Amino acid sequence: MIEFHPPEVEDKSWVEERFRAAGYLGCEYSFATLFLWSDTYQQRVAQMDGYVLERLCGRIGYGYLFPAGSGPLEPVLAALEADAAERGEPCRLLCVTPEQLALLEQLRPGQYQCDCDRDGWDYLYDINRLADLGGKKLHGKRNHINRFVERYPDWHVEEITIENLAECAEMDLEWNRLYRTENGDAEAEAQTRLDERHAMSKAFAHYEALGLSGLLLRVEGRLVAFTMGSPIGENAFDIHFEKAYSEIQGAYPMINREFARWIREHYPHVHYLNREDDMGMEGLRKAKESYYPDLMVKKCSAVRREG
Repeated sequence: MIEFHPPEVEDKSWVEERFRAAGYLGCEYSFATLFLWSDTYQQRVAQMDGYVLERLCGRIGYGYLFPAGSGPLEPVLAALEADAAERGEPCRLLCVTPEQLALLEQLRPGQYQCDCDRDGWDYLYDINRLADLGGKKLHGKRNHINRFVERYPDWHVEEITIENLAECAEMDLEWNRLYRTENGDAEAEAQTRLDERHAMSKAFAHYEALGLSGLLLRVEGRLVAFTMGSPIGENAFDIHFEKAYSEIQGAYPMINREFARWIREHYPHVHYLNREDDMGMEGLRKAKESYYPDLMVKKCSAVRREG
């Protein structure tokens, strides 16, 4: 069997090198995403012939992320298939994009059954559109921000640093308390929030080591929103978390716009902001669609046929 191990901060350098070589835009190909959610999805990593190999537990069971790196793919794919066979499992490839499916079909024509998972598709936006909010489609977002500025003239943003990170952690606790009070505690959503809080606690604990960047929004000195993320490859940036108090109208579009502007200034090579998937949650899908994504990273599962 392949010797997989839980991802550690020390793996960041070699994993990111291979992720950059692959050039994939999905949030799975961010080391920070891999590390932060590794407990939730039981993610494990290994390296082989210039590739990152990743084993994880997805919605259809244990499987593998499509290998990322450079060099001949066939022996790496064969190694994953052999590993699955040794474990008594079919070889399942998870979060597979159309581009990757085409490669898979070249190497294993007709050998994999594919099923799409709309709930897991990533929403990508041109950074200039989110930073400038131009055009008729985003007129409503501009109005929300204008009303925010009129209502809260004493607002400003700050970079997230070690000095103010604890405030963000405190706000996350308060945000979740308010959410439960306002919306109840349905089992599925409660587990999703617990998983997110665990991932966020790892982000707070390893903020600098993971190379995270973030911005917070204050109104009259009070912290009302924060967001953080990290680069994916050379031309995309992954938004890992975003929180704002719902009673502060316009806080979400304001922190969204301001972070897009901050990223554009500090990462001039970034073209797309990846705001990740909607997990099939109706409210989240509506919010992401309201910004009219420029690109969707479509994802499927691919399971090797028996025989």
